Formats: sequence, structure tokens, C-alpha cells
Amino acid sequence: MKVLVLGAGQLARMMSLAGTPLNLKVSAYDVNSDTIVDPVTQLQLGTGLAQAIANADVITSEFEHIPYPVQELCQQSGKFLPNSTAIKAGGDRRQEKQLLDKAGVTNAAYKIVVTEQDFYQAIEQLGLPLVLKSALAGYDGKGQWRLKTQADAQAVWADIQQFMAGADHTLPQAIVAEQFVRFDREVSLVGARNQAGDMVVYPLTENHHVAGVLAVSLALPGQQELQQQAKQMFEAVATALDYVGVLALEFFQVGDTLLVNEIAPRVHNSGHWTQQGADTCQFENHLRAVCGLPLGSTALVRPTLMVNILGEDHVSPAVLSLPSCHLHWYGKGKRPGRKMGHINLSAASTSELAQRFDLLRQHLPEQEFPELDLVAARLKQLQ
Repeated sequence: MKVLVLGAGQLARMMSLAGTPLNLKVSAYDVNSDTIVDPVTQLQLGTGLAQAIANADVITSEFEHIPYPVQELCQQSGKFLPNSTAIKAGGDRRQEKQLLDKAGVTNAAYKIVVTEQDFYQAIEQLGLPLVLKSALAGYDGKGQWRLKTQADAQAVWADIQQFMAGADHTLPQAIVAEQFVRFDREVSLVGARNQAGDMVVYPLTENHHVAGVLAVSLALPGQQELQQQAKQMFEAVATALDYVGVLALEFFQVGDTLLVNEIAPRVHNSGHWTQQGADTCQFENHLRAVCGLPLGSTALVRPTLMVNILGEDHVSPAVLSLPSCHLHWYGKGKRPGRKMGHINLSAASTSELAQRFDLLRQHLPEQEFPELDLVAARLKQLQ
């Protein structure tokens, strides 16, 4: 079976690597260059979306910000999974919020802001502090503002206006103002749904960020009550979208309650640990779902964590000498803050994982990996 992925980055690359043992032929369509490429070698295979669609049995996506005309052509082909409604909800926070409300899933109180009047009404209705996010084209901490005091409101609105003026006007831009959530931690749930409506979910993952970008994810046993709560929310959202493929939900945990922060209609950075820590990795399960194959087990086979490599194209080869340590490079050119690769580390127990993580940290400079000390302390707390 031939699978076309919209987007030619690392997620398409890892889908291709996971699909090869299943005899799935994965190609990628670069929406920026209008070329079809091999997602692993980046060798050009052809040009033009029409050719790409005609040659594919199934079309899927590795990111949400796909131009609407591209989505529409793929949807019309009858081959696009998940559907365009899901992709648009992941790429537009207005649609995302409407979806969460429709699915009856708890999320932060919000107001859509287009004008200055809307902005000040949001302050009055939701209170301070506020988190403000661009409806379109915002990810990894970009297009986001935090308003803490009334005195800063004028300056924040001026910055938002400048951002809006420079935005792509193909689609109307807006800001989603959210009530600030004082959360205990950030977690995510990755799961898969097939065309028959069967669903499987992976264990909850605890996430740690640096400047709005995921730095470390921990997948550990336990958390059964929260796991069940997250599973119910996943099922509600996936069903509302008639979703097919892997879907990720990011949550704020407040006490014993989860609030959905964002959804991602694709394989997700916080699920990379599944390559070494789960029975079936998220990339394989996504392909299984969209290709009509049985879904694989999502069981945690051993405690595992994932460390993102951000803006660096080299780590000490000594990390590969550590037990159950796996290095995944994406073949990208170096750029500050860019996701260049990740490291998966596994162990037989949480205690052993903490010990191995201490060894790994010795090879990862604190300046380039600033979150690791806090994660090490967290692992010791969880033992």
C-alpha cells in the first residue's frame, strides 16, 4: 500500500521507518516546494499535488498548518485520513475550542479576540492573568503572550496588533484569550482510532518544557484514575471528529482534574518515547489506523523517557554506550531552538531509569539541556 504524507519533516521520516516492515511505501509531499520526496533520503520523486494524490492509496498528514486548498483536494480524493475537519481544528484554535465544547471536554474559559474592544472585554470577563494565543500559525511558544497586570495591557495589545498586521491574510487571523490555569503539571495522552471506531491509548506522559518547547517527556506506570479520565476525553474528541489515525491531547493537571490545553491531529512529539517504551510505537499505529490494519498494543513495556535535542547537531557518542539508550537524528540543518533529534532512555523500573538518567545527564551540557536537573529531581520523587 502507498501512503502519502503531507509534510516532509521528521514525523514523515519516522512514519516511513515504521511502515517499511509492514511493506508500506511512504512518500511525502512538501507543501512549500510542491515536490514529492522520499521522507528518509529527501530524494525528489516527483512534482505536483495532483500526481502525489493519484499515486497514493491513502493520504495523511504530519502537521496541522496545511494550506486549505491542499486539504480540499486531498479531501475530495476520498483518501484523506484523518479528515480535513480534524486537521483544521488542530491548526485553528477557534475551531479547536468549538470542538472541545461540542465534545463536552473540560478546557480553560476563553474569548475570541479580533478587535481592541474584544481584548479589553476578555480582561473584564476572564480576569488576569490571561494567556493569549494566535488562532492560526502558533506553535512551540510562538504567537503567544501572557498578560499579568492591567498596566501591561496597552503594550501587549500593541504587540498583538503588530503580529496580526504581519500575518498571512489568506485566512482571517484572531487571538484566543484564555483564563490562566494554575496547573500542577502538564501531561499528554496519545491514542489511535480506526475507521471502525476502535480506539487504543498509550499511558499518560508527563511533559517538561523550555521556553514553550517540549524538552522531556516521562512515560511511567501508574496514574490509573487520571489515565481513565484522559481516555474518556480522548474518546469524546476522537468520536466527535470521526477521527482516523493517531491523535494527541495535551492537558493541564489541576489537582485530580485534567483540562485539555491543545489537541494535535497527528503523531506527536510527546509520543516519541513509544519507539522504545511501548509494544507498538505511535508511528506504526498511525499507519495501521489509516491503512485499515488492526491497531497494535499500546502497553508500556518499560519505564521510558524522551529528551528533545533542540538547536544542536551533535551530542557525545558516549550516550550510545548507556544501556537502553537510543539516539534518533532527523537529518536537519542546525538552527537555534530547532528540533534536531531526540534521545529515548528506558529501564526496568523507575528507580533504574533515574539512575540511568543521571548517567545520561553527564553527557548532555546544562547550557544546551537546561531542564534536565529538574527532571532528575522529579524522577527521584517518583521512585
